[in-house]
Amino acid sequence: MGFSRRLLLSILSILGLLSIASGARLYSSSVSKQKLDVQKHLNRLNKPSTKSIQSPDGDIIDCVPMSSQPAFDHPYLKDHKIQMRPSFHPEGLFDDNKVAAAAAESKVRANLIKQLWHANGKCPEGTIPIRRTKQEDVVRASSVKRYGKKKHRSIPKPKSAEPDLINQSGHQHAIAYVQGDRYYGAKATVNVWEPKIQQPNEFSLSQLWILGGSFGEDLNSIEAGWQVSPDLYGDNNTRLFTYWTSDAYQATGCYNLLCSGFIQINSEIAMGASISPVSGYRNSQYDISILIWKDPKEGHWWMQFGNDYVLGYWPSFLFSYLADSASMIEWGGEVVNTEADGQHTSTQMGSGRFPEEGFGKSSYFRNIQVVDDSNNLKAPKGLGTFTEQSNCYDVQTGSNGDWGHYFYYGGPGRNAKCQ
Repeated sequence: MGFSRRLLLSILSILGLLSIASGARLYSSSVSKQKLDVQKHLNRLNKPSTKSIQSPDGDIIDCVPMSSQPAFDHPYLKDHKIQMRPSFHPEGLFDDNKVAAAAAESKVRANLIKQLWHANGKCPEGTIPIRRTKQEDVVRASSVKRYGKKKHRSIPKPKSAEPDLINQSGHQHAIAYVQGDRYYGAKATVNVWEPKIQQPNEFSLSQLWILGGSFGEDLNSIEAGWQVSPDLYGDNNTRLFTYWTSDAYQATGCYNLLCSGFIQINSEIAMGASISPVSGYRNSQYDISILIWKDPKEGHWWMQFGNDYVLGYWPSFLFSYLADSASMIEWGGEVVNTEADGQHTSTQMGSGRFPEEGFGKSSYFRNIQVVDDSNNLKAPKGLGTFTEQSNCYDVQTGSNGDWGHYFYYGGPGRNAKCQ
């Protein structure tokens, strides 16, 4: 081999080594930047606390002073005076005694439902319980920016002119809904289950939606219910959750308190914390009540959990259409179907059973109501239903004296008629 050839090979090998070293440096720099971004995000979310409680499920609940909660990172809330109670309740003037008395009327063991962390302590008055976000929670997300956010177009769109649009996102629903009026809130009691999830990036939830605007880029939505989401929480526990967006899940909004928006005033219930116990097939049924309504005086959207806990509010300025009223209310279930193995997911919705199996087997929403422009709870008029694939997940409505307007919903996902 000639000298010039050996020299050329030496130069090429040096260049190769330099290129590898440069690539390694770039990779190392990229990893360091990601770690730094994650840590910055954790510092933003996890506020200094006066007390921390270790939950039996591995969660850490931080008791954060009310005035230090994530909501107040919002520039419009810097000088906001926290409203400690709503001016009006949908059943008339807000009255603590009335709310407490209503708790006695609760059925189906609703009063026995607790959050798991309660077993190990409680937060002092003047603080709110916040589930601590861990590094692995953020790392599981597709990006730091997308952590705690739903995917775009995850809203059920009944009677869609473009049915393919809904299925493209992989989200499937079985819901009841009303539209065509002005709505100022909604209420429902839903039994709590622990559906099985096939893939870690899928979820199953049961919730109510308060909607305003079109189903395009400007949709406003306030949502609350229970969910199982391994991607968001790192386990398969059933958890209480809320969500909001003012631009169809694009840039605004988030789950729970994972961005600035919802202002919590309650020291006993933690958004995103596990609910226990859950309903069993042919066994005890446990349900929760959720009420969301617009305070006619201040205009904020308030949330109540059960009959005892007024949790807090979404300030009206967060929204465009919902600053006035909602144009549609939906209640029901939603799952993500990734079709990971080329077939429909076996992720369950609700109990994982079809509606026709009925009480003790199927999941239900009962006593569903809307809030009218006089701030009264009323039965929904013209209740419709919607599901993309009734062989996978279905919905059946009914009404009677005890349960008012109700429906059973859900299903197993993949089966002989759902491939």
